[in-house]
Amino acid sequence: MKKNIIYLTPFLLIIFSCATGPSVKKGIYLQSNQKVHFSNSGVVSTGHPLATEAGVKMLSLGGNAVDAAVAAAFTLSVVEPSMSGIGGRAQILIYSPDSGFHGIDATTAAPSDYDFDSAPKKRYGYPSIGIPGVVKGLTKALSEHGTMDRDLVMSPSIEIAINGHNLIYGEALRQKYVNEQLNEFEGSRMHFLNKDGSARSAGDWVVQKELGRVLQAISDEGPDVFYSGWIAEKIVEDNQANGGVLSMEALAEYEAMNSHIVNGSYRGYNIAGLWVPSYGAITIQALQILESYADPSRLVDNRMWGEAVYHSIQSAYLDRRKQKTLEDAVKFTSKEWAEKKASEINNKSLEVDKLMPYAFTLPNGHTTHLTVVDKNGMIVSLTQTVGTTMGSKVATPGLGFIYAQTLGGYLGEVKARDRASSHISPMIISKGDEPVLAMGAAGGSRIPSSIVAVVSRIIDQNKTLEEAMALPRVHPQNDGTIDLEFTEKNSFTMKDSAFYVGQGLKVSIQRGVARFGRLHAVMKENDGWIGVADPDWEGSVESPSQK
Repeated sequence: MKKNIIYLTPFLLIIFSCATGPSVKKGIYLQSNQKVHFSNSGVVSTGHPLATEAGVKMLSLGGNAVDAAVAAAFTLSVVEPSMSGIGGRAQILIYSPDSGFHGIDATTAAPSDYDFDSAPKKRYGYPSIGIPGVVKGLTKALSEHGTMDRDLVMSPSIEIAINGHNLIYGEALRQKYVNEQLNEFEGSRMHFLNKDGSARSAGDWVVQKELGRVLQAISDEGPDVFYSGWIAEKIVEDNQANGGVLSMEALAEYEAMNSHIVNGSYRGYNIAGLWVPSYGAITIQALQILESYADPSRLVDNRMWGEAVYHSIQSAYLDRRKQKTLEDAVKFTSKEWAEKKASEINNKSLEVDKLMPYAFTLPNGHTTHLTVVDKNGMIVSLTQTVGTTMGSKVATPGLGFIYAQTLGGYLGEVKARDRASSHISPMIISKGDEPVLAMGAAGGSRIPSSIVAVVSRIIDQNKTLEEAMALPRVHPQNDGTIDLEFTEKNSFTMKDSAFYVGQGLKVSIQRGVARFGRLHAVMKENDGWIGVADPDWEGSVESPSQK
């Protein structure tokens, strides 16, 4: 990412940041790339049209939201390997009209014998690989909350892997961006590059028979084949031969866990999220700080809205590293704590945290989110990731999937058995006991800030979900700079920038698509639901045919 200082005076500093590459609208699946859709028969919103179709297929066959979400998530593992996959981590928030809220923690983890001090320090490569969680997480969700057999739910992902698909433009661009790093590893060259080591191009027909074989084995035998069977043996053999720390014991002891649900409220709406390793508490806290800090009448003005949202997120982010115990969860989601933090903003006593781990300060993370609601009102908000683009950059020869970044300093100091915390923040918002809005996002540290922006636009500015998703967002950098979104539509302006400078802020103007999170959401509307896929991205939203 190139940054060019446009002008600099003692009173005015504005930085432009431009993303490389043309618009994602040149994607292969543009014709089916529907961004907004209303239905009373269920809605699926994901980051790739083929994943959306997989989810819709399950709903059409009578499955519930979990069946659809798991089908979509496995499909994303095939068509979006730069963003997520079965070598990565996931956080899943489920609402059932019958049983309420459930959470599943399927994040990557450090082995029980991992020693951070003696372990190699590498932000990608084999030393960065922890225990994958996605397979255990998705199969746990399906077995405990789904209605369909594993073979049916996984069939779209297996079919696409074995028979092939057209590489979408954004995925081709991301893989090209890390082409040099992928070339460092035999398995990555084998599975993700052309024979001459060059990156694939948009539209290329990609067949992944080895990955299809792995997915078929999981479908036939269940998750144990991945964690203690022949797949595990291949993972460990490759890992240990190349300086990694995984063992058969480490894989076998991994379990996807039930997550602790954190709760808060915003102007009369109830918010449910997930405690660490998810960042639900931070997202809730930011909204509650905003509620204490700014009267709704103040937030109608776009400039005042941007300043208030910026300060609220910045304040909440100062607590990111302090999330340890369930007592912390209670504290950080309390109204009293939000009021204290709001008063610090008013008193201009906020600190700046310059000691965040490397991964927490990246300008844009590559993750994927999907949201599903079925005709009965069951909701799934699911986020999965491999870290930065193509994660560890490592694939094991013959397996065909990328491992996530977890160890080696990428997430700072990680101790034995630690689960990787991240900004992942699936959310469900209710009015009373009835869910009315569900969402999540991709984009690293910009995940909570993008969620806060959209929720505030809807509640404080009375925007529709479609409008709220399209309007410009703000984000606080670690040094206190305010990032402003500048895109072709619904952009902040140079006059807005000058206003923020006049408020004593350093301003960074961010141009290019998907710089402020990539959201997928559903919202209750009359007798059905409207689904929206982030207009800045290549995802889509669809529903079963209505009879």
